[in-house]
Amino acid sequence: MYLFNLIMKSSLQVIMILTLAGCAQPKVQKTPVENQTKPVIEISVLSYNIHHANPPSRPGIIDLEAIANIIKQQQPDLVALQEVDVFTSRSGASINQATELGRLTGMYYYFAKAIDYGGGDYGVAILSKYPIENPQHYPLPTVEGTGGEHRTLATVSIKLPGNRKVLFACTHLDAQSNDTNRVEQIKSIKKTLQKEESPVIIAGDFNAIPGSRVIQLMDNFLQRGCISHCAFTIPEIKPTKEIDFIAYTPFTAFDVIEYKVINETYASDHRPVKAIVRLK
Repeated sequence: MYLFNLIMKSSLQVIMILTLAGCAQPKVQKTPVENQTKPVIEISVLSYNIHHANPPSRPGIIDLEAIANIIKQQQPDLVALQEVDVFTSRSGASINQATELGRLTGMYYYFAKAIDYGGGDYGVAILSKYPIENPQHYPLPTVEGTGGEHRTLATVSIKLPGNRKVLFACTHLDAQSNDTNRVEQIKSIKKTLQKEESPVIIAGDFNAIPGSRVIQLMDNFLQRGCISHCAFTIPEIKPTKEIDFIAYTPFTAFDVIEYKVINETYASDHRPVKAIVRLK
């Protein structure tokens, strides 16, 4: 009996030692999220000249639902819109197209006026899945005597996951037949954007084709999302030229994951342009 008790006592001591040893294992210290590598962020961008939501095949008709449906189908994070009417006689004296498209898409919105038009305003707008901070607009120059329309540059700051920020800009350059105003306008845009510390994405209707003086100046400070063999964006049926672009600066800030022109032929006289970029 003494031997049996001694064996049992020794066994219990061994079990207790092993149990205590297991409890003494150090806990794994997880690295705080803020100290980990920056998250990979992909941003989907859509640029669309909406022709004040008037389908070319239906003169006098305003179809904001069609524009909103295209935007929702593409599921963008950021949208640059051109030719936006606010309280105009041609699109509805009680209709703010920027506000309405924000409502229909469930996105935040910002409108930047370029000119008075039809008893209301005409300009560009930005839609964003993320809250918009510090909205600004910068009137662009028009050379006296050219007869061109005044245009504007709209910018907003966007706070992304991981506490990272980008500046998103939208513009629509003058549509005159020569580059006089557009050259001055792209120079003005360069001057404005080069002051920005955050990475910049700009999208819009530049009314100029690759190889023109305007796009050459643009390429000096912006990286276009597509450089060669790019699809045309206007007109909506059998498009013949590329004048709508998505670009960014600095050149090393993003990788382009996807860039395409959407085959949409009803809602506007332009086709929408979509890019997916990865913030480095």
